Amino acid sequence: MHPTPRSRPHVVVVGAGFAGLNVVRGLRGSGADVTLIDQRNHHTFQPLLYQVATAALDAGDVAHQVRDVLRDAPHARFRMGRVVGIDLAGQRVTLAVGDGDAPQHETLAFDHLVLAPGTVYHDFGIPGVREHAYVLKSAAEALALRGHLLRLLEDAARDPGAVAEGALDVVVVGAGPTGVEMAGAMVELFDRVLPSDYPELDLARARVVLLEAAPHVLAPYQPATRDYTARVLRGRGVDLRTGALVREATASHVHLADGSALRYGTLVWAAGVRAHPLVEALGVPLDRAGRVALHDDLSLPGHPTVWLAGDVAGGVGTAPPLPQVAQVAKQQGAHVARSLRARFAGRPTRPFRYRDLGQMAIIGRSAGVAELSPGLGGLRLRGLLGWLAWLFIHLVHLPGHQNRLRAFIGWAFEWFTYDRHARLILEPADRTLDRAPAPPAPARGAAPSVDAPAHGTPAGGPPPAPPEARALTSAGG
Repeated sequence: MHPTPRSRPHVVVVGAGFAGLNVVRGLRGSGADVTLIDQRNHHTFQPLLYQVATAALDAGDVAHQVRDVLRDAPHARFRMGRVVGIDLAGQRVTLAVGDGDAPQHETLAFDHLVLAPGTVYHDFGIPGVREHAYVLKSAAEALALRGHLLRLLEDAARDPGAVAEGALDVVVVGAGPTGVEMAGAMVELFDRVLPSDYPELDLARARVVLLEAAPHVLAPYQPATRDYTARVLRGRGVDLRTGALVREATASHVHLADGSALRYGTLVWAAGVRAHPLVEALGVPLDRAGRVALHDDLSLPGHPTVWLAGDVAGGVGTAPPLPQVAQVAKQQGAHVARSLRARFAGRPTRPFRYRDLGQMAIIGRSAGVAELSPGLGGLRLRGLLGWLAWLFIHLVHLPGHQNRLRAFIGWAFEWFTYDRHARLILEPADRTLDRAPAPPAPARGAAPSVDAPAHGTPAGGPPPAPPEARALTSAGG
């Protein structure tokens, strides 16, 4: 890294997700030097990863190179690496850089540290999930899922009788927005796209099952929206089962708490996330979702030069934790930048105030749901209008003009042709749950952290086992 003049504060931002990028953008012209760290060289627009997995978009349509994002941020530099140590007293972070079993280690000093590493998927300690389920936290995992589906189809083309035996059946666990969108996209893939590719297969016999432990889908939404979503899913052929608790997953079956078992060819896990275990290195108490309680300006209690934003930020002041969604991460990232500017100028910081914009999801072609917040009129959209609203918002928030253009062309192509262009089998990637490494050693002088299980048990499993060693994931928070 280029030498940082002592007269300019140095801000280290961990995580190139929604929160981290908004911190960097907000510090333009602040007089600070910024180093942005992530283990990947790209920002991923995670809400659209399911479309990569179901061949509607390419990975490049939903990912944008970090260095390109920073072109208009001359104050910022990017370092590709994984944080393996945090020294709060010495104000340093240690990075592991390079591939292989013996990465090099580097140390970066900071005046201010912003942690925004996002979330990792949570298997709730359910046996077999880590080994057999596909998840959607990165472009590589979306491509792995897509390749797996297409390989199953090629295998079935050699043995068409396998379709009736469940070789192509897809089980999606978790009926939040990701699970609902994935199930709807899978049904359309089997019904409208793949039959022309595989005329020898009776794809009408391939099932898509959506399991949800709660009594309804889309838990944060209004009852009328939930009912509409469930009705459309079932009407389009999704086998929706609510009140279904997963107890175990094997290589071929999902076992439920009621004693029944479902055979599958593909298992997709969308049932839960928890804050990235990197925050355990801070040595502070964590809530049930692994998040950290903060001062109302998003600084870490007892450490005024450490800030958290996005999915790792827990309760703010006396307010309860906010949802782990992109709009929260973006607003908190922008607020951390404003707080840092105030610190640089010797002004007091202000409390963070979240502005709820609403929530939306799509169920499939011409079917979506959108609920605006009361502050924006509380409008409820369903059907075609909800679908169009979803398309518009996601196009606006995709990073990069080229990404927006490619996504728009891809969606237009699918709309007019009932086809999906990205049906390519690429090199396989790791498909296991995207957990992070066992956290770095606690900060010097810090008390041991409290590692409580994540909030809720959407899949009905026991408390989780300690995270295993995996690379740092910047999940969008």
